Amino acid sequence: MVLFKDRKEAGKKLAKMLIKFKEKNVIVLAIPRGGIPVASQISKELGIPLDVIIPRKIPIPWNPEAGFGAISFDGTLVLNKPLVAELGLTQEEINVEAKKVLEEIKRRQKIYRGDKPFPKIKGKIVILVDDGLASGYTMIAAIRFIKKSNPKKIIVAVPVSPRSSVERIKPLVDDLICFYTEEAIGPFAVASFYEKFPDLTDEEVIDMLANLHKSNTLR
Repeated sequence: MVLFKDRKEAGKKLAKMLIKFKEKNVIVLAIPRGGIPVASQISKELGIPLDVIIPRKIPIPWNPEAGFGAISFDGTLVLNKPLVAELGLTQEEINVEAKKVLEEIKRRQKIYRGDKPFPKIKGKIVILVDDGLASGYTMIAAIRFIKKSNPKKIIVAVPVSPRSSVERIKPLVDDLICFYTEEAIGPFAVASFYEKFPDLTDEEVIDMLANLHKSNTLR
């Protein structure tokens, strides 16, 4: 089922569902890479600042397209414990894979943010945005990191998600806004809901952030 022409259109549709947050003490935090074009539209439509947060899934060693958990850039680790047990992963194997992912997060942190400090979010409404949820563990890693800074509220906004991930995440946040959810049997393919869903490069992400900065939206 194709719901969106591209991530930009998905962001515009989500923005309409987030209109109540316009011009309040709000910041949008996008999960790169795919969350950037979605979040940039929300930022533009609502006139609220945007920045990035960089959690990443931890891939299964012999099946890197699938993950068994996620980690944020401060080392906050979230594991899919039933899957870890099913896969028979040892703590050493978990640590090795988590270390690799953390190195990639630090690399992206450097090229996307440079020396710019993470935005102050204490007392603010934080809207976490990605281009869709699969298992949801990457978003959970972001949520756990954000909670450490005492925001006023945490809102998760995504275009699509399996119902199981919505149910997994919703108790952790103040609100979860999703354009479309469905019962998923087997892996949930976020890309299948988009007509165009290209892999984004670091250069494209940097350009998007630079353009937002020029328009005084990125602060």
